[in-house]
Amino acid sequence: MQPVSVITFGEILLRLSPEWAQQRAALFVGGAEANVAAALATWGNKVAYISKTPENGLSRQVLAQLQAIGVQTDRMLWGGDRIGAYYLAQGSDLKHAEVVYDRKYSSFSEIKPGTVDWDLLLGDAQWFHWSAISPALNPDAVIICREVLEAATRKGMTISTDLNYRSKLWQYGRSPLEIMPELTQYCHVIMGNIWAANMMLGTPLNQELIAAETKEAYLAAAKESAAAIIKQYPKCDRVAFTFRFSAAPTHNLYYAVYYTGGELYVSRQYETNEVVDRVGSGDSFMAGLIHANLNGLDNQDTIAYAAAAAYSKLFRTGDFNLTEKESITQLM
Repeated sequence: MQPVSVITFGEILLRLSPEWAQQRAALFVGGAEANVAAALATWGNKVAYISKTPENGLSRQVLAQLQAIGVQTDRMLWGGDRIGAYYLAQGSDLKHAEVVYDRKYSSFSEIKPGTVDWDLLLGDAQWFHWSAISPALNPDAVIICREVLEAATRKGMTISTDLNYRSKLWQYGRSPLEIMPELTQYCHVIMGNIWAANMMLGTPLNQELIAAETKEAYLAAAKESAAAIIKQYPKCDRVAFTFRFSAAPTHNLYYAVYYTGGELYVSRQYETNEVVDRVGSGDSFMAGLIHANLNGLDNQDTIAYAAAAAYSKLFRTGDFNLTEKESITQLM
């Protein structure tokens, strides 16, 4: 295995974006944690991605897409019958009703507890990233997440998570609130938004502030929520929240916050009416946080870089953000 600084772990996916009027469909390689890895590699970080794929030509071609960007795939698990997929109209958001998942019986979803030497696969990497999408798949996936998080903890790795909420995935009789608090206790860096934190971790959400619907009120609610997370999870000392609002299919208003050391750092506000592809914007933000932490940016520059990275993804087709870091720095 080649030495890396960061390892991301999650399900590799294929996205099909139909364009019915033109009688065609675009095909993209993606998955939240693969998207994070792709952005990190684009910005010059040494990163490996762990998922599970069947041993066939399609898998090799999919992994070649990651390798071409610079993501190491030599820790990949092999076996099973299929790569999971999802269907989403071009330009739509994963939180919208248009998404249709086809992930049942995928290779990743059928990883069995107790069958992987996670200590070996993690090697000497410094940072481990996962997201709330993985434990949403099935009960075994919850156990798998716990196994790899315990291994990362034994190795002293910095652990980050994204509180991605996908309502169509939590279908096996357990709610996120029953699962995520236990897994999140391993994490040092937690990213999401104030609504996801409330739904997944049970942290308070100041409804009076939310009802005001002003930026100042949202920032105050974010500070309360972030402080509650750090109090609830002793290992966590960094929390980041995004705020994304859309008034039309191609409109996006965006800003983000970073809470650490008792202080709230706020990014600049971005707005556009020219969104090309929303998928992967949150993953680009997560990658920006990791990149900034690994490369010694101060707290204000950390949130500035992460927010600019997220915004830059809105103008790129596909799941991966291949925007060069120099362009992101200019946006800051």
